[in-house]
Amino acid sequence: MDYDVVIVGGGPGGLTAGLYCARGALKTLLVERLLPGGQAATTHWIDNYPGFPEGVSGPELTMAMKEQAERFGLEIITDDIVDLETAKEGMTVVGKGGHYTCHAVIIASGATVAQLGVPGEDSLRGKGVSYCATCDGAFFRNEDLVVIGGGDAAVEEGLFLTKFAKTVRIIHRRNRLRAAKVIQERAFGNEKISFVWDSVVEEILGEQQVEGVRVKNVKTGDLSEIKCAGVFVYVGNVPNSQFLKGKVEMDGKGFILTNNGMETSQKGVFACGDVRKKALRQVITACGEGAAASFSAQQFVEEKKGTAYA
Repeated sequence: MDYDVVIVGGGPGGLTAGLYCARGALKTLLVERLLPGGQAATTHWIDNYPGFPEGVSGPELTMAMKEQAERFGLEIITDDIVDLETAKEGMTVVGKGGHYTCHAVIIASGATVAQLGVPGEDSLRGKGVSYCATCDGAFFRNEDLVVIGGGDAAVEEGLFLTKFAKTVRIIHRRNRLRAAKVIQERAFGNEKISFVWDSVVEEILGEQQVEGVRVKNVKTGDLSEIKCAGVFVYVGNVPNSQFLKGKVEMDGKGFILTNNGMETSQKGVFACGDVRKKALRQVITACGEGAAASFSAQQFVEEKKGTAYA
């Protein structure tokens, strides 16, 4: 075997699993298709991670996680994983750039922000349509912007956009936000932010650049147009689990089902973080699950090797 454990995905869950496995003297490889950190690395500010009284930036936190895991010997490479082959003697994680054999696999591939699926979204992506305020907010100085969604991510990123924008309108399909109370209070107290309640975006308008959105009130059916230069979409997540279809049990949306030990339906395969079916998707829950998955994986590897887990 090339490795004891291969971890697919380098977000907080994957990095924590890598830290625990490497620190447990297992030969461990983490494979990430982009840059380590996952969605957390694109989050401007994280206020609810323990140990940082004033908060911490997403890039700073995830880079520290990466450096800590590497200090214990975690190997990190870049590849896009497309399949998982299982056999009695071990497993093969199949990437576009190589094959990696191992005793156990931890799936920490995370989730991708969901799309609206409305006219104009595809044609104007990168021309005013964005899914990352941290990445693109600075391009919209003194512009009118729209944020779609009502959860923590939508409201937090809306707040971040006020650093650059002239105005930010948050469009939400319900008449109240789903975001944490403290985040709501900050948004309601920000003079640049206003809300469009009980509404959904039917179309993103513009030819070469975003010029506005067409909005429908879900209660009255009334249509209206809002002029804006940018649209930031935060309407949920799609699990990055397509390469595991038919390999492990998932729910109808593709989130992986596990027990409390992060064990999947496939022996030797574990899952943690946003790719897993659960109620709360936060950095801290991903890290806790990463630690639990690594503990279970270590037990599995040691038992397979015929030695007692200590």
